[in-house]
Amino acid sequence: MSKQYDVLIIGGGMIGSAIAREMARYDLRIGVLEKNLDVCYETSGRNSAVVHGGFAYDTGSLKARFCVEGNRMMDQLSQELDFPFQRCGKVLVGNTDEDMETLKRTLKQGEQNGSQGLEIIDEERLHQLVPAVVGKFAMFSPNSGILEPFHYTIALAENAHENGAEYFFDHEVTAIRREGSGYVITTTQGDFSTRWVVNAAGLGCGKVSDMLGIKGYKIIGSKGDYIILDKRTGPLLPMPVYPVPSNTYMGIHVTNTIDGNVTIGPNADLVSNFEYYGVPQENMDYLAKSASDLWPHINKADYIRNYSGILPKWVDDNGVIQDFKIEIRDDLAPQAINLVGIESPGLTAAVPIARYAVSLMKEREELKEKPDFNPRRKGIVRFENLSTEEKARLIQEDPDYGEVVCRCEKVTRAEILQAIHNPLGVSTMAGIKYRTRSMMGRCQGGYCQMRLEQMIEEELGRKETEILYARQGSQVIFGKVREED
Repeated sequence: MSKQYDVLIIGGGMIGSAIAREMARYDLRIGVLEKNLDVCYETSGRNSAVVHGGFAYDTGSLKARFCVEGNRMMDQLSQELDFPFQRCGKVLVGNTDEDMETLKRTLKQGEQNGSQGLEIIDEERLHQLVPAVVGKFAMFSPNSGILEPFHYTIALAENAHENGAEYFFDHEVTAIRREGSGYVITTTQGDFSTRWVVNAAGLGCGKVSDMLGIKGYKIIGSKGDYIILDKRTGPLLPMPVYPVPSNTYMGIHVTNTIDGNVTIGPNADLVSNFEYYGVPQENMDYLAKSASDLWPHINKADYIRNYSGILPKWVDDNGVIQDFKIEIRDDLAPQAINLVGIESPGLTAAVPIARYAVSLMKEREELKEKPDFNPRRKGIVRFENLSTEEKARLIQEDPDYGEVVCRCEKVTRAEILQAIHNPLGVSTMAGIKYRTRSMMGRCQGGYCQMRLEQMIEEELGRKETEILYARQGSQVIFGKVREED
């Protein structure tokens, strides 16, 4: 017999987990079906990590509305869910008369959308804010910010889980059929039954929409490549620096990160393969050359890694990018919430999107609030960020805080152990990496990777050949090089 749920959410990324958290406020049995082995392996963890101000989207669109709402609530979410967020501001830098006219239009659109504090600043003010930038003037958005997308997505998922939502990893949805007053969802690990289904599949939203019987959405992939620079470049960039945007693309920008690195990118290549994340050398060269016009401090000696992400864009027959689609089609798929084309600013807008999805459900049935819902979640303490006194106290309470496992990011054994025993039951190397920043430093795991692998073996009782890096088939160790005598 298949498992019975009130709601099954297809996709456990940032949007799916935000919906799970909002639905967990009510008396519902919730399941989340995620094809990957963690919640942030695709678009949710592969982006610029910028909390947008809401000025870049058409007035009246869901993108504009939810971006502004999400920006305003990010401080509260950061406090409730214990993830780092910095409202550092952002500048869009220009040099020509045409740039100035575009920025004026962008500012006006932002004000119509409800963005606050936007202003055009001159060269003197620009260089007070970002001394190392090249430009004659800029639009300054003081309420824009940065966060850690891994931590944010994990925080949403853990809080949803703590409030009763069940997560099922390695459960790719292969078919959906109507049965009685609900649905049977077939996955690679078996069948599930539910009254309601939510399509929050991200890059797979078009396929899942087709499975629901809501056909015709054309989804294209916009692949963006990035370069990560060493932390020694961080002091030169106090806030994200963007070029003047076009109608459809924010341009290659330079972004500071919560942990002190700098990222360069993205470009925007249209792709049909939603699983390839390689970054060609020519793309890296193009990123560096383009971004140097804004911020001339990009040197190959500071490269520590590259990565890419793919945005699911819904386009019409003419290839024009469309607004978010969040719908219930009672005629085709009753009791199914269908989310299509949730791309940027999905990170900023995640919780407003989730609340809107729940509001559609509440229009069709009464939901009973749970009196014991707890909106708060406590994350793993970042030992490196503590004061000397706080570090000494923690080491006294738990000696594992006195052993540094990742030297670059100064991650302790105690933090690694907490990550290994995470509430969601994620046991991959990447899962530990995203929760602690181990393997994210200058040496990219050269020192600590095999120590993490051994700790997972010991703590979870796994064989060395069972430890996966991120996905099925990504074994860290396939066997012994030689047998012992």
